[in-house]
Amino acid sequence: MKFAVVVFPGSNCDHDVYYVLKKVLNQGTIFVWHQSTDLCGADAVILPGGFSYGDYLRSGAVARFSPIMKAVEAFARKGGLVLGICNGLQILLESGLLPGAMLRNRSLKFVCREVGLRVENAETPFTRCLRVGDRLRIPVAHADGNYTADEETLRRLEGEGQIVLRYCDEEGRTVPESNPNGSARNIAGICNAQRNVLGMMPHPERCSEVVLGNDSGRAIFSSMIESLAQAAH
Repeated sequence: MKFAVVVFPGSNCDHDVYYVLKKVLNQGTIFVWHQSTDLCGADAVILPGGFSYGDYLRSGAVARFSPIMKAVEAFARKGGLVLGICNGLQILLESGLLPGAMLRNRSLKFVCREVGLRVENAETPFTRCLRVGDRLRIPVAHADGNYTADEETLRRLEGEGQIVLRYCDEEGRTVPESNPNGSARNIAGICNAQRNVLGMMPHPERCSEVVLGNDSGRAIFSSMIESLAQAAH
């Protein structure tokens, strides 16, 4: 399989994602510069975390107009797998590939810590190695992670199974105290209606090896690999 990791000015998690895919999971992986218009035959695309264009205007608002995003949008609309992590989710929201928007964290402070996540939908290409109710521990690191949408959109996301991950406590309860940023309905990750685009604020690439003390995030990438392998057959 071939993964394309898009690099924007200000990306700072691109090498982390590359390392996990290339060195830990032994997948073909390439960097794609934001000024490119070609995904080079990739089977999946990752929009990594960071501060694209310094988060000027709004997080992800400028990166949405990078030349590579036309290729990413076309790839996604044809069913290609796209994962947006943190700033990558913000870019997906700005590009319209996912619904909703991001606000400043409820605390008005940058949040950087490990959080609990509960799997809400295990029938996506990004969660097929997991089960509904599984609890993960994955770090967050953001200032604009407060997901919001109008009530109609939230009801649709809920009803159509597009809420993939929620912030939870140690018992798996999605209580206000487990929500690090104030996101509506404790939302930590959502997918599109076709299930081929996932955006999540937590960073799975930062916890994909046991040597780091936690490899919960590995399941997200392993699920993508299995999904691509199945599609290839």
